[in-house]
Amino acid sequence: MDGGPRVPEQRRSAAPEDASDAAPAGGSDLRFSVLGPVRAWRGGEPLATGSPQQRALLAALLLREGRTATAGELIDALWGEESPQQALAALRTYASRLRKVLDPGVLVSESGGYAIRSLSPDALDLTAAESLWSDAEKARQTGDLCQARGLLNKALGLWDGEPLANVPGPYAETQRIRLEEWRLQLQETRLDMDLEQGCHAEAVSELTALTAAHPLRERLRELLMLALYRSGRQAEALAVYADTRRLLADELGVDPRPGLSELQQRILQADPALAEPSSPATEPSTNPIKPAQLPATVPDFTGRASFVRELSDVLSAASSEAGTGSVMAVSAVAGIGGVGKTTLAVHVAHAARSSFPDGQLYVDLQGAGARAAEPETVLGSFLRALGTADSAIPDSLEERAALYRSTLDGRRILVLLDNARDAAQVRPLLPGTEGCAALITGRVRMVDLAGAHLVDLDVMSPDEALLLFTRIVGEERVASERKAALDVVAACGFLPLA
Repeated sequence: MDGGPRVPEQRRSAAPEDASDAAPAGGSDLRFSVLGPVRAWRGGEPLATGSPQQRALLAALLLREGRTATAGELIDALWGEESPQQALAALRTYASRLRKVLDPGVLVSESGGYAIRSLSPDALDLTAAESLWSDAEKARQTGDLCQARGLLNKALGLWDGEPLANVPGPYAETQRIRLEEWRLQLQETRLDMDLEQGCHAEAVSELTALTAAHPLRERLRELLMLALYRSGRQAEALAVYADTRRLLADELGVDPRPGLSELQQRILQADPALAEPSSPATEPSTNPIKPAQLPATVPDFTGRASFVRELSDVLSAASSEAGTGSVMAVSAVAGIGGVGKTTLAVHVAHAARSSFPDGQLYVDLQGAGARAAEPETVLGSFLRALGTADSAIPDSLEERAALYRSTLDGRRILVLLDNARDAAQVRPLLPGTEGCAALITGRVRMVDLAGAHLVDLDVMSPDEALLLFTRIVGEERVASERKAALDVVAACGFLPLA
């Protein structure tokens, strides 16, 4: 009936079925809790929420966030497959009793079901927790870990024991598991930030208790190992790994995940990078980082004037149309090895730098090699270059790509993806907003890259090849041996690299 945590949308009801649903009044004075026992208050006065089944109905409606739940859905939520014969009558009785307790117009009947409407945005503790979590994520992305930690602590402080405590029914059980899992995720995120800011000694006791309560949760074990190591307790950190490995083998027949094994090896090797927090600074970042990763352009760049003009026009259009609803520009240069794709792209990118004042990203995707770069690895390096802390970089490709696009939103950045294998490798690395542009090189013509401006680069003309050769070896020597010079460039197949 419900998805994961999110900031809810309050919706207005359609025409009510009876007079009791008309014109909401005073709903803003009501407050509710589900992050613990299901309770209700009007101002500071607690309200009677009735029997366990009646509280189950109230909880199911609150967690619907203003949307209507049909009678059938609510019966399934309260009783599941073993609903009593008089379930519908009982449901109507519970709704009638709740309507008398709550303010007029809050519990509405429509389309054969019920909904709770007209509440203030912070009336439900879960909604408040989701809002705090969202603000904490924004603070963390800007580097303000102090603010982010404070907001997460406030969110965690809204829990009052087990969510939906003593509320019966399959829906309540499902939501209880979901909310407990989210609470653990918030705790892991906050503890991760504690370690980033050097609060490892304080984190040990909390992590010890959490790992005891959730022994199979490897992320908690990883954080505990790191906290112990930074507290000068290397042997205990290694003992945590040994205990985790034994437990996973006995319980599940599996080995620890690679991140945990890698941490153990780094502890054994006394990796200096583990000793200090990765982000000790407590002040927020005031200015976004502007990456400048383009390789140097070659001083003897020659010819290709039409290609330079064509690609420059595409990049210029992307920059000049920013803010007008235009689509992010993509240009893909294809050609055989040694034809000068990288040299051309780097030259054009340098010429367009002023059009992308927020920075330029570059990566060699090694598409022509035996092991092409993985998109998630590239996204990790791009996010770091854009100022994202390691701890804020998600694990999955999809989440990294989403964070990458969010980070680029509102910025004008040029991304040069050199030596790409195919369109599938490139797609997750493309910006998603106007004002940005991507310039791609590869040996494969990327006809399946939607919206890309395709450029096919051939070998140089004899005149261009001779001019390049002249700039390399010197005009005087070529002038005295022009025929020999022509033979050399012809023997090289007019390939710039050769």
